[in-house]
Formats: sequence, C-alpha cells, structure tokens
Amino acid sequence: MTTPYQQAPQPGPPTPQGAPPQHGHGPDLFGYTSPIPARRAHLGDAVASEWTKIRSVRSTMWTLGTMVALMVGVGLLTAAAIGATSGNVGSANVLVLGFFGVLLGTMCVITLGVLVIASEYGTGMIRTTLTACPGRGRVLGAKSLVFFVLVFVVSTVTTLVVGALQVALLDGRSPGGYEWFRSTVGISLYLALLGLLSLAVGTMIRHSAGAITIMIGVVLLPLVMAMFMFSESLDGVREALFTYSIPAQLAVFYGSDVSFDPASSVGGSQSWQPLWIMLGLTVVAMAGAYLSLDRRDA
Repeated sequence: MTTPYQQAPQPGPPTPQGAPPQHGHGPDLFGYTSPIPARRAHLGDAVASEWTKIRSVRSTMWTLGTMVALMVGVGLLTAAAIGATSGNVGSANVLVLGFFGVLLGTMCVITLGVLVIASEYGTGMIRTTLTACPGRGRVLGAKSLVFFVLVFVVSTVTTLVVGALQVALLDGRSPGGYEWFRSTVGISLYLALLGLLSLAVGTMIRHSAGAITIMIGVVLLPLVMAMFMFSESLDGVREALFTYSIPAQLAVFYGSDVSFDPASSVGGSQSWQPLWIMLGLTVVAMAGAYLSLDRRDA
C-alpha cells in the first residue's frame, strides 16, 4: 500500500522501436513535457551569469564608486588649487591634472580585479560556478570579458567628465582630439588591462589579500626602489625602473615624457608602448591563470 505521495509514476506512451529519446518539449518516459527547450550552454550564458554576479555584489559598488570619487575629487581639487593661484596653465595640457586621480584609482581597479575570482575561492562559490559551467576556460573568459568592459566604460566616462570640468575651470590651451583620445580611451584601456592582470594573479594565487598585496607591489615597488638607488653603477637599473614603472607609464598617456633617454621610444610623449607592454604582460598572465584553473582542483 502506498500513500498519495508515494504513487509510482505512470509510464507514458511507448516509444517506437529505434526512435531516439525525446528531450526538451517532448514527453519523457513518465509522460512529462518540459516547457524549457534543451540546448547546449555557450559563452553568452556564462557572460550573463558573470554579469549578474559582478553587479549584485557590494564589492563592485564600493570599489568602482571609490575609484570614481577619487578620480573626480582629486582631479577637481587639483584644478581648483591651480585656479586659486593663477588660473592659467599656459600652453600645458590641462588634462594632465587627471593623472593624480587615475593613479589612486588604480588601487581600486586592482582590488576589484582580484576579488572577481579570488573571493569565490574564499567563500567556496567557485565550486558552484564550475559545476554549473564545467568549461573552465569559458568561466575565465566570461569573467575577463565582463570585468574588462565594465572597467573600460566606467573609466572612459569618468575621465571624460573630469577632463571637461578641468578645461572649464582653467584657462589654457584647448586640448586637441588626439590628446582627448589618449587621456580618456587610452588611459581606460590601460586601466582595464591592469585589472585583467590582477584577475589573472588572483586566479593563480587564489587568496584575495595575497593577490592584492602582490599587485600593489607591482605598481609601487619599482618606483620606490628606483628612488633609493643612489649609486652610479646602478644608473641603468634606476632608469629602467623609473621608465617602466606603472605610474610613469600612466603619465605617458597625458603627454609626459618620463624617459631619461631622449632617443627612447618607451617614454615618448606620443608613444603607445605602455599599452603594448601591459597587453603582453596580461596575455602571459592570463595564459598562466588558465593553466592554473584548468589543472588544479577547485
């Protein structure tokens, strides 16, 4: 004898011999018809999932909100301080005043890039993510794509607004279209790639605090080391550390020549070399992140 909750399922109509099993909308062996069509998952599904996650966690709001506040606040304070003294920057590029806010904003981009994946290892959510999407390359690709686009859009809009406010507050030469492009789109591409580098490090380290500490060292340590190299025998090393440090590379997008060698193309005021260097580093780091994610247990 069985209760109503223990009734055996009634078989549906028999399947003709040789006919393939029915899925999706068709009835199964128990006569149930699913309203959801069955299909293979693709990258778009992973992107939608990662977009839902990144916009629903508080760390995204706090890190990007702080980045915008720093870029706008520091940029306007710098312009106000100059405006209170002279108000005229002469022939200098007014947009260079946005450098200080962008440099502080890199800390927020680094933090969010690490947290995008390292926080899932800390909470154990990564197991659920990889169960729902077993393709680990697809997971890493979706996280990278969503994060890159988000940081690029927010950075571009913020730098554009800050630059427009600085030009309106100060008297000086009006920046050209190419200077606007480098100071908004160029700098935003660099920030987004720096964030991807942080995401790759977070994937390999799998620890939020450790990965963030490593990335802060990558940003600041070369410049700090170069400042304390007083020996003449270390002039070459000091020059390389100054030139290739991330703060110096950021300054290039604002037209500042940071190279000690006038013939060097790395620090040239019109060079896109910093972007290619960061792109190369990011590609190598993402390859390592993929191998780490694919070959190590969650």
